[in-house]
Amino acid sequence: MPDWSLLPEELLNIISENVEDCFDIVHARSVSNFWRSTFSFPCMLRRPSYSLPSFANFPSKSKGLCTLEKIPLFLFRVQTPPPASASEYFLGGIGRDESEDLTELPSPLQCSVKVKIPGSDPTLMNMRDGQIFPLGHQYRISCDSKDYRSLAFLPLHKEGREEFIVLLSFSRIFLALRSSEMKWKLVMGFKAPSSENIVTFRGMFYVTIRASMTTICTFSIDPFSLHLSHVLPLNHVGSLIYLVPCGNDEELFMVKKFISYSNVSDFSRFTCRVSRPHEETGQWLEVSDLGDRVLFIRQQGNVSCSAKELPDGCGVSGNSILFTNELDNGTYVYKYGVDTGREEDDINCWRFSGENRVTILSTSPVVNFRVEH
Repeated sequence: MPDWSLLPEELLNIISENVEDCFDIVHARSVSNFWRSTFSFPCMLRRPSYSLPSFANFPSKSKGLCTLEKIPLFLFRVQTPPPASASEYFLGGIGRDESEDLTELPSPLQCSVKVKIPGSDPTLMNMRDGQIFPLGHQYRISCDSKDYRSLAFLPLHKEGREEFIVLLSFSRIFLALRSSEMKWKLVMGFKAPSSENIVTFRGMFYVTIRASMTTICTFSIDPFSLHLSHVLPLNHVGSLIYLVPCGNDEELFMVKKFISYSNVSDFSRFTCRVSRPHEETGQWLEVSDLGDRVLFIRQQGNVSCSAKELPDGCGVSGNSILFTNELDNGTYVYKYGVDTGREEDDINCWRFSGENRVTILSTSPVVNFRVEH
């Protein structure tokens, strides 16, 4: 095998100018310290941050600051030698380990994820030889308040200026902050149950809140006026609601999962309905086809990816939903139109497919799951 670390510098410079994929750059930086100094760290993997005023004592002003961080999200598929009976995946955020800049490290982990399996200590797993699929970004805020639940970040292009607005759920109220003003404002003007579903889609915020014991409301918020629109009450008895944005404002899906309390242990009785907002009316229209998309429901925010680049037989395919937000002994992906063989079961919905068994190994700090072939 050739020693790539001895490649002449003039050839290495030509290579560095023509490599565009961020993970090809990560692989190149893993060859040697000299290669690492030649290839700049990919911008896509950087985690920029913003210092914002603290909201812990709202409406009173606070002298403290909080940090808003932009985190790149990825799906990793671990390469296993054939014939393999299962595929293992990691889903979560990735960032730069500052220790890689230490020149005394001869072979740094250029692409790794921190894994915490119940009953063991956290470990770093090298993803350098695995398949890696970008899933966009997620924003998280570091603050000294336990009442903060969720947030969304929306860039604003106003009169040639690059600004942004942040919307967050905090202690039964919604707060918004514009970068041009740098102060928190009350949204809606009334108290409401906190929300774990705040996303952005085509220049608007979309939010769900629990309006009562039996009703969930979904609505959109204009980022400039902060006014509500398209308010839609939903009956949520025995159901859970999830918002899933897809791609760069390509689609927004609402997944409504129905739970059968009469026989909780029979997961095949759990069903889902999926809908998307109408472009003009804002009404949610039910859909039966997600295309090649896979929707991942998780504790730290829901994401989606295209299954086109995944190899056949890897256990994950398009037009499916996978719930990774609970540890369990075994689950399955949800598909549309599954025939259970029971006459009383509706086939016009999403339910367990029974094709590939999924085991959720860990949900934090990244989701780790295994799919049987």
